[in-house]
Amino acid sequence: MRLLSVRLIVSLIVGITLVSSGFSYYEVLGEKRALRSDVERRDEILGESLVGNVERSWNAGSPAGPNKELQRLVQRFGNREHLLGVVICDRQGTVVAVTTELAKTLTGCPGPMAQAITQGHEESSFLRLGSTPVHILGLPIRRQDEVLGGMAVVHDVSYIRAQILLVWRQTFFRVLAQVFLIVLITLLIVRWSITGPIARAAVWMRALRTGKISFHQEVPDFDIFRPLVREVATMAESLSHARNAAENEARLREAGESMWTADRLSVQLRTRLEDGHLVVVSNREPYMHQRNGKALEVVVPPSGLVTALEPVLNACDGTWIAHGSGNADTEVVDAADRLRVPPEDPRYTLRRVWLTKEEEEGYYYGFANEGLWPLCHIAHTRPLFRAADWQYYQEVNRKFTAAVLEEIENVAKPMVLVQDYHFALLPRLIKEKRPDARVAIFWHIPWPNPEAFGICPWQRQLVDGLLGADLIGFHVQSHCNNFLETVDRVVESRVDREHFSVLRQDHRTLVRPFPISVAFSEDDAAENNNHGFNYLERSALLRTLGVEATLMGVGVDRVDYTKGILERFLAIERFLEKYPRYQGKFTFVQIGAPSRTHIKRYHDLLAEVEAEAERINWRFQGGKWKPIVFLNRQHSHKEIEPYYRAADLCLVTSLHDGMNLVAKEFLAARRDERGVLILSQFTGAARELRDALLVNPYDIDQTAEAIRAALEMEPEDKELRMRRMRKVIKENNIYRWAGNLITELCEVRLDAPEDVPGKVHASATVA
Repeated sequence: MRLLSVRLIVSLIVGITLVSSGFSYYEVLGEKRALRSDVERRDEILGESLVGNVERSWNAGSPAGPNKELQRLVQRFGNREHLLGVVICDRQGTVVAVTTELAKTLTGCPGPMAQAITQGHEESSFLRLGSTPVHILGLPIRRQDEVLGGMAVVHDVSYIRAQILLVWRQTFFRVLAQVFLIVLITLLIVRWSITGPIARAAVWMRALRTGKISFHQEVPDFDIFRPLVREVATMAESLSHARNAAENEARLREAGESMWTADRLSVQLRTRLEDGHLVVVSNREPYMHQRNGKALEVVVPPSGLVTALEPVLNACDGTWIAHGSGNADTEVVDAADRLRVPPEDPRYTLRRVWLTKEEEEGYYYGFANEGLWPLCHIAHTRPLFRAADWQYYQEVNRKFTAAVLEEIENVAKPMVLVQDYHFALLPRLIKEKRPDARVAIFWHIPWPNPEAFGICPWQRQLVDGLLGADLIGFHVQSHCNNFLETVDRVVESRVDREHFSVLRQDHRTLVRPFPISVAFSEDDAAENNNHGFNYLERSALLRTLGVEATLMGVGVDRVDYTKGILERFLAIERFLEKYPRYQGKFTFVQIGAPSRTHIKRYHDLLAEVEAEAERINWRFQGGKWKPIVFLNRQHSHKEIEPYYRAADLCLVTSLHDGMNLVAKEFLAARRDERGVLILSQFTGAARELRDALLVNPYDIDQTAEAIRAALEMEPEDKELRMRRMRKVIKENNIYRWAGNLITELCEVRLDAPEDVPGKVHASATVA
């Protein structure tokens, strides 16, 4: 730092001196030109006034000798400031009259005057008479058109040099003062704005490196280093995460546990994938770019899928293909519609696919969400299947297939992981072009029984498209069973129920359950044991909602007819009817994110939910208390987590659900090991979370009794149940789900059972 200061000081001195000297040089030249112009102007005025008098007095004496009248005239004008004198000559160059002082140095007719006599107009020049710098103005003396002689006005300009030297002297002292002040101010600024923050950053990073502080503590002021902020923060976060990962691994080894973490998943995937390239396909993108006025914002959609798959793609530098739905998505991609993400630390490629409004309406809102969604959930909402929607569904699947094929064009060992019911046709389309690619699809919603699925007019095409995959994943075994039964009825194939596989057209497809989960983290024991914190947080949350209550329940759902929100509200109403002692004490907060509201069924449902909440509140509320608070807007996970931590119970009453991650998010958030989960028996999560209070959401009285039981449960029983369920999701977290799914796909062996000219067959078996 000292060497840097010395270099900075020397550089400033040299730089300021050179710059100031350059400006001073031009300033001196300007001053010199101004002084010379002043001399020329004064000589012209004097000469013009004097030459007339000379012309009138020219014959007063003999022109061949000294003229007394002319001598008196020049002598009278010769005593002005800086005027050296005046001289008059005839046409032959003979001096006719000259001032006394000038006669001492002038030996003949000056050059400018001789030129004026010869050329007939005035001439001026700066030159020297002996050692004296002078300015000479020569003027012709005329009589009518005849030139009789000439006159010269001689000005002493030695004062100009003295003035220039004075300017240089003043400039020197000004530059010296400027250098001193600028160097002093610069050193103070450097010390205050650069060396100070650098020193604080060094102390912070040293403390971070030694584990004395956590990543989120005592962050130094990096404002002066704006271009470096992101890199420094990323490096510090990576260091913190690496330390936490190492400590966590050491703790797990000490305890003999085998918990999956993002770091363990990364190591596992690097080992399994080797030189293969992984491509993930989903409708929802992991990062959206939104334009708000002039500001460009990066939005991370709330999705467990992003949490699960980002570590996978980070580990293998893969590619994520998704629909570009942000209003500024087109502004940030390259010519191939790609960009590197995450924005703060790019590790994998996001490839965006563009859909027209008609394609999105027909494929996503139409066939996928008005057709397949209600069909698979069997939630008493009639599926709508329109031929136009089916056409768009096929077109979009082909468009995504083209994008996948572009991304794996030059890849030797491609692996493609397709997500959800939006892309049922994609596996077959990819396999037809690239039979050497390993393809898996994970179906995130339930698979209904064959009779229900038979409603779909294009069931055969959907099943055939799925069977193009080497691996199909569902949440639970019952969905796998339903799928195999559907395959057996719909297409010609050989179903192997013992090994859960399907052989169709010489291609074998494995069908496996992979229960999806959430990320799980543990804070220190001090926070875990701070039971009073939840009570304080609950009071603060309810106060912000304008409600006074001592007990709180929470529900978090998209406003969807499969989530059983209306049945949940009826159960709360029945609970307050049967147990009026809880009126004024228990408030239920329903966080309901609006979803697909321009579909009529969803729009009507939102109105029904709001009306039902208002009806129940009107019936029971009093003072500052009301039984139901309905928060009708999108909430981030950060906004939702305080409600999870503060609630006495969480109600999950889905009428049919593939898994339901809200139940697992609630458990992951309860580090205090308090709170009760009331869970619908029709969710996939009910197969794993046996210590929840399982209910039939259609049985309003049973759910009401479960609310009472949850509120009156002994603290020891609550902790025991919570501890067991948290252990389940800790051991089977989102990283285990991703690791098992990708590992299973990596172990698929591709072979050609028989060689048919012009055709390549691929079958999938477990290696």
